[in-house]
This record gives sequence, structure tokens and C-alpha cells, in this order.
Amino acid sequence: MSGNGLVHSIRRLVVAEERLRRSNRTPSPFEQLGQQMDDILGDGGILKGVVQPGDGPPVSQNASVLMHYSGFLEYSDRPFETNTNLKHPRMMKLGKDVTLAGLEMGLLTMKKGEFSRFLFQPKYAYGDMGCPPTIPAAAMILYEVQILDFLDSGQVDEFVALSPEEQNAVPLPRLLEVVNTVQSFGNRCFNQRRYYIAKDRYKEAVALLVSRESQTDAEKEKINAALLPLYLNLSVTQLCLESPHKALKYGNKALEIDSANTKALYRCGKAYLELGEYESAQGCLISAQAKKPFDSDINNLLRKVTICYKETLDKQKDMYTKMCRDFRGESK
Repeated sequence: MSGNGLVHSIRRLVVAEERLRRSNRTPSPFEQLGQQMDDILGDGGILKGVVQPGDGPPVSQNASVLMHYSGFLEYSDRPFETNTNLKHPRMMKLGKDVTLAGLEMGLLTMKKGEFSRFLFQPKYAYGDMGCPPTIPAAAMILYEVQILDFLDSGQVDEFVALSPEEQNAVPLPRLLEVVNTVQSFGNRCFNQRRYYIAKDRYKEAVALLVSRESQTDAEKEKINAALLPLYLNLSVTQLCLESPHKALKYGNKALEIDSANTKALYRCGKAYLELGEYESAQGCLISAQAKKPFDSDINNLLRKVTICYKETLDKQKDMYTKMCRDFRGESK
């Protein structure tokens, strides 16, 4: 037998022994889990197991995603990173805030409400180098992910990148879609009590609308219809930020569009109350009450304003009485 033939035979024996050793040993936890998962790329690099299916379309490219996630190393029952302890996790933009290649690819296969597990080979996770001291070299990573919500922010990015002339040439329905997405961001932040970010989102949406050069009365009407909830949202956000002057400003802008809007009247009434302008507050709330006589929020606030107004008038009356008494005393 030649030298080459002997080497070849030895190699075959080594390979056979390695296969036998692998077949006889107990699979690792990740290997056992991976056997129950789907190979989403076809190269074994990203395995996915759906625990709870979601609804609707999958996450879109360049979307901003609201999710709970936890990352695990093999043989560890504690995550090396997680945000599941946060009641209101922040929105994460694909390609910017989500930087792990495998996780971003995995998210694109998910739907709203879905809960899935992913196993990432090193090339789709932290590579051969790992991320010392937390992630060892060439480590396989497990991620558990639940999609709470996502927004297609890609269309917003594309629209904002256009010149003012190009933005104005875009059909109005597309502009309204972009505005609706920005407003949805604001609403999400408001619900998380991140009022400063919500305010900036609402103002961004307003700026996109007011910069539009309307050509027809029908377009102006649709723009005003989109502006109204934004002004209302800005008004309540400024109240939460304890800025009654700005809350009043946006409430009045809403009333310029719809003079009988009860939300605008209520928020103006609340702003006037915080400014100590009780007569103006009373006027707004009485107008709102005329539209919704059984609204408990309006009635309760009106009752509070009336009490404050009466207390102020009583104090003024007492002060004038004292002044008159002092004046008479000095005149004797």
C-alpha cells in the first residue's frame, strides 16, 4: 500500500470514529432545542421555533419594533441581556438599534403578538471573537423574542429625505400615511409617559402637514382633519409636562379648526385653571358641558373651577372690605 493510501485510510478511520463518538454522546441543550426548530436561511445559521403565533403581516424592512427579548448562553438559566423587566420598552429601529445580524433577520420573519425562540450560530451573533467578558468565543446564542408592536418607519425616513419640493409633489394620501405613522410613534411614547419624545413626534407630524402647499379646498379640509387630533394630543402632552401656556396654545389651535370640540374646550379649561384664570376656565367648560352634559370629567373639572373661582372672589371681597375698613380708620 502506498503512503498516500495509508494516509487516506487513517483519515477515514478518524472520521468514522468521530461520527461514532458524536452519535454516542448526549446532545447539548441547544442541539436538542435546535432539532425542534426550523432553519430559516437554509444554512443552519438561524434556527427558529414559534412558541405563540402572531397576526397580520411580518415585520417590515426598516421598521421600528416594540418587543420584549432575552438572550441566553448555553447552560445558563439567566439571560446575559433582557428588557422583560421593563413595562414600557423603547422602540428599536432595525439597522440602527438592533445590531445583531441574526436577530434582525429573525425579526423580519415575525408578526405582531408572536413569541418565538431563535438559535444563532456565531457568524449571526457575536462571531468567533465573542464579546468578552460576557460572550465567550464562537458562542451559540439563544434569543427569546415577543413582538408587542411595530411601525413601518421606513416610509417616514424616505419621505423626510425628500426635498421640500419633492415632498409637496407627493400625493396627499401618502403624506397622510407618513403623518399617521409619526403620530402613532407619539401615541406609543405618550402611553409610556415619555412625554418629551411624544411632544417632538406630534410637532414633527404637524410640521409635515403645515408645510404642505394645499391646492384645493378638499386638500385643506383633509389636512385640517389630520391636524386636529395632533393639536389635541399636543395640548394634553403639554398639560402632562406642566406647561399650561403651551397647552392653551395648542388647545386654541384645535378650536380654530373645530370651535365646538369638547376635548379642546376641556383642555383649554384645564390650562386656564392651572394658570389661575378661573373665569376663562369656567367659560370653556360650560361650553363643553353644553355639548356633553353627562360627561363626568367635564362636570368634575367645572365643579373644581367653580370652587376655586368662588374662593378667589371671596378672598378679593375680604381684601376690599379690609381696605375700606382701614381707609375709614385713617380718615377719622
